[in-house]
Amino acid sequence: MSFNEAKEHAPGRLHAIFTDPYSAFDNSVTERQLHLNVAIEALLGQPMVGNQLTLDVVHGWENGECDPGNLQHSCHRLASLDDLRQIVERYRQAIEAQEPLPRDTTSLIAEPLAEAIATAQANGQDLDEDTRTIPARWPAFAKGLTLYTFFKVYHRLTYGEDDPYRSIRCETSDGLREVHEFHVEEGEFAVILPAENDTLDTVLTLHESQLEPVLQLFEKFQIGG
Repeated sequence: MSFNEAKEHAPGRLHAIFTDPYSAFDNSVTERQLHLNVAIEALLGQPMVGNQLTLDVVHGWENGECDPGNLQHSCHRLASLDDLRQIVERYRQAIEAQEPLPRDTTSLIAEPLAEAIATAQANGQDLDEDTRTIPARWPAFAKGLTLYTFFKVYHRLTYGEDDPYRSIRCETSDGLREVHEFHVEEGEFAVILPAENDTLDTVLTLHESQLEPVLQLFEKFQIGG
């Protein structure tokens, strides 16, 4: 069993800016708003200016359900604040008209999970049903810890989290990534960025319910405006 694919509470980019990022965004901190502004500009503002920012909107899980096959998403290029406004409006109109939300054909968890399981079995690993279907058991096979880590990220973005900030380092098929999760009063979102290669896109990931709050954050801090 390998546990070197991912590590939660790992030092990341914000540790070079704040003495303790885990306390910087707590409601009891006087300069919390300033800290949040600095963090968002560092993680999202610069990639947006460089046309290296993608928005990934997740949806499909409701009422505690978390079947990987039901997790849907849609990816959008974010080169300006107006791009974000247009995406928010597109979702708003779909919700008001009770139409299906935008979705890509790619799968965030289900398809990579099926591939990882098939590879493990092809290599002679015997995986029982619990190991294949219970997320906490996925680290038993290669790439399973990565999938479990992102499963938890999407679950927290959908259903909420008590900790205002979380920093994760995770090995993906495209290389090492840093995941910065924010669960603050102003909005809940994650920033997934390359840990080493800055030529790759940064991905802003959030649940569809957080589109409006995150837009307000961008407008407040004049990100991409």
